[in-house]
Amino acid sequence: MPSGVIPPADELRYASADNPYLAPEELAFAPVDSLDREAAMTQIEQLRAAIREHDHRYYIAADPIIADRRYDELFGRLEALEDAFDATAPTSPTQRVGGAPVDSLESVAHVTPMLSIDQSTEAADVRAFDVRVRDRLDSDAVAYTCEPKFDGLSVELVYEDGALVRAATRGDGDTGDLVTPQVQTIPTVPLRLSGDPPATLAVRGEVYMPIAAFTAYNRQRIEAGEDPFANPRNAAAGALRRLDPTEVRERPLSCFAYDILDASALPASQSATLAALRGWGFAVAERTTRVEQIDDAIAFRDGLLADREGLGYEIDGTVIKVDDRAQREALGATARAVRWAFAYKFPARTEETRVEDIVVQVGRTGRLTPVALLEPVDVSGVTVSRASLHNPDEVERLGIGVGDRVRVRRAGDVIPEVAAVVDARSDEPFGFPERCPVCDSPVRRDGPLAYCTGGLRCRAQLVQTVVHYGSRDALDIEGLGVERVEQLTAAGLIGELADLYRLDVDALAPLEGWGTTSAENLIAAVDATREPPLERFLVALGIPEVGPTIARNLAVAFGSVDALIAATVEDLTAVDEVGAIVAEAIDAFLRNTQNRRELAALRAEGVEPVAPDPQTGAALAGLTVVFTGRLAVSRSDAAAIVERHGGSVTSSVSGNTDYLVIGEDPGASKQEAAEAADVPVVDPDAFAAVLAEAGVEFPTD
Repeated sequence: MPSGVIPPADELRYASADNPYLAPEELAFAPVDSLDREAAMTQIEQLRAAIREHDHRYYIAADPIIADRRYDELFGRLEALEDAFDATAPTSPTQRVGGAPVDSLESVAHVTPMLSIDQSTEAADVRAFDVRVRDRLDSDAVAYTCEPKFDGLSVELVYEDGALVRAATRGDGDTGDLVTPQVQTIPTVPLRLSGDPPATLAVRGEVYMPIAAFTAYNRQRIEAGEDPFANPRNAAAGALRRLDPTEVRERPLSCFAYDILDASALPASQSATLAALRGWGFAVAERTTRVEQIDDAIAFRDGLLADREGLGYEIDGTVIKVDDRAQREALGATARAVRWAFAYKFPARTEETRVEDIVVQVGRTGRLTPVALLEPVDVSGVTVSRASLHNPDEVERLGIGVGDRVRVRRAGDVIPEVAAVVDARSDEPFGFPERCPVCDSPVRRDGPLAYCTGGLRCRAQLVQTVVHYGSRDALDIEGLGVERVEQLTAAGLIGELADLYRLDVDALAPLEGWGTTSAENLIAAVDATREPPLERFLVALGIPEVGPTIARNLAVAFGSVDALIAATVEDLTAVDEVGAIVAEAIDAFLRNTQNRRELAALRAEGVEPVAPDPQTGAALAGLTVVFTGRLAVSRSDAAAIVERHGGSVTSSVSGNTDYLVIGEDPGASKQEAAEAADVPVVDPDAFAAVLAEAGVEFPTD
């Protein structure tokens, strides 16, 4: 089939790697303005079908067959056609980007009540449930479907003629919050179903945040001076209640479907329901089984408990459901819970211990975070000796003090937290300080949060600001770790960011653990950042809410620091992925007098960020690269080349990585990760050849 020619829509279900539309090497679509409406609408429907297929392969089947840049070409073509012919549809893949903010969440009645289920952590209660079921049915011919009990947020998804028309939270079981625009941004929620679904269909699912994504998201929040979420469930629930869908899209949410609430045609069993949901394009948990004896259901739960940490998402038990739908209907429900299902829960991930001390940490933005130092205790196989108390309001709510017995909980890889005080043994509750414990500056309260007002005069803020400035995601200055920065600030060599560019060998070499070579290496690494890519410089400044993606968008939109400073909030919100909250944070940062002085000092030392080249900015769009080992240029310069041409550079290998580029003396961990994820491993020469095909030069000498 000629390149760029679209096959009939009914052939898309047979997608394979040799299909030139689903896996195009080149796309040569006719200009949009050369199409009449009939031809455009045909192509729009075919594009939507192809993109849905790719979304399913990527997000659900984990078996993508095209590179990101090819997907982006298809998506961009669809956007252009929909815009030119005013053909946007609610179920189009283009609608996942998020719509306009809503003023408030409306309440909506569910198609059918979303009831609870009885639960217990005791096997004896599970066996009692089995006895009740068999007694009520007056039959021993009962089979059960066993599924993970997800620890997320339950939602109702309503479809008509295969199209998503409504999404709502569980709420009180009878009514919930209408969150359709928010749910539309979740990649694993199909906007249009595959196969031959019923004309009307209401599905029950669970919105959650994968543990790896949650950990990365929490790290970003901590680095931005924000409270980390206590667990993935809170993060997911908080996301769905955001009024701006574009902000929901920034959170890495996913969704499992696990039951049919109502339909014009119902499968005969729960096991058939799960198979049907998969066939219609939903993500369904793999760890499910059908058993005929309750002891097998108990064993299934015990197996899930043993494998819990490796699942990649939070569960808190097993749901055991009568498989046959007719038997389920015969069993019925109480006003609160169904009689045909039971949750066999895991033991709580909490333990009791003693508070040995309470300290207040100072973050890069001046945020004061209280932390409880604990008598070490094992919580689900992890030794916990400290737990976040989050903010002054949480300290006051708990009424916690040194010496108290407390209950500590954890979920996944999050920072452990104190759930409650179980025995108050302190003379008095901890009093939150009114002055910074590091620099003695007054503490400013902002709602539930507290901030040191010392700015970079506060050594804690200064150290973390400098470390962030030189971190991998920022300017990647090798040799600028926490210990060295603390040493340099203690020696009086760094009092502001601009002092990095004033360092000299004579001052550095005599320091303990240094020497002439170490001093020269650091100074060379710092000097290499005098003309950084604008997007990396914006990340390095530590602007709240600005990570690599938003920084790149700002750099492309404004082209210089001066233009960004001159921008209004309205100008900022016009930039892709910058919502009102993010725009306000950027504007406040750039209006701050101290931040202005810091920028002026950096520029006085010759720091002049380089704007993305608009002519070559998209040559590497969609390319994701990881570097390891020594290259012909510094890693920050290598990353700048890729990013300047539209690609992205990350610090760790994942399934989204296109190449791992290995220089001299590489570490083994990234190579092992690349092999596990089937990511191509190339040397700098081979990588240079790849970039040369896109017209980009990459140094190898």
